[in-house]
Amino acid sequence: MTDTAAHMDSIYRLQRHIYDLTRKPYLLGRDVMIDGLAVPPGGSVLEIGCGTARNLLKIAEHYPHARCFGLDVSSVMLETAEQSIRRSQFADRVRVAKADACDFSPSVLFGVERFDRVVISYALSMIPGWEQVLDAAASLLTDTGTLHVVDFGDQSGLPNWFRQFLYAWLALFSVTPRTNLMDQMTQIASVRSRTAVGRKIYRGYAIISELRPQPNLTISA
Repeated sequence: MTDTAAHMDSIYRLQRHIYDLTRKPYLLGRDVMIDGLAVPPGGSVLEIGCGTARNLLKIAEHYPHARCFGLDVSSVMLETAEQSIRRSQFADRVRVAKADACDFSPSVLFGVERFDRVVISYALSMIPGWEQVLDAAASLLTDTGTLHVVDFGDQSGLPNWFRQFLYAWLALFSVTPRTNLMDQMTQIASVRSRTAVGRKIYRGYAIISELRPQPNLTISA
């Protein structure tokens, strides 16, 4: 975790101050995902890779009775997250902690073993062991819980030059779009007796995928 944390801190030490403002134009689909969470009253939400807590605070606002938890490997991002939480009106319902997405115990961090919703927003594309993270996230769901992922898509409906430019630019920030995300979700679903559902948005710029307890597999452009 030390090397990963140090790398993330080096990337975000300065960027964290303008992160939410500068990411808004291209981290598309986050609010669409949040609108679709349908968190049950009193339900628990875990975000893996919570960064500045932007999403957690949006979730707390959107679902007034939800209990929200987040973890991130970057100390500097968590400093910003904690400041934002303290300034918000949701400090009693939002908690964050430092942990590696590939190796953590929510019961140790938060005293919670299972969650009604687990959220991963534009984090898998920065984690080398992202397949392990997905499977671990699925293992943390309650019987009726759902896993929600939004990240960069395959850009299939956009010009090739745009895709090449975007991927090259993202690489500068150690970001690699996971174009086989739905394949991995489907594999996890089959092992865990769940259902993988995904849809491309903005002509494939991003993908929103879910792991649900009910049967049905749909992938749409």
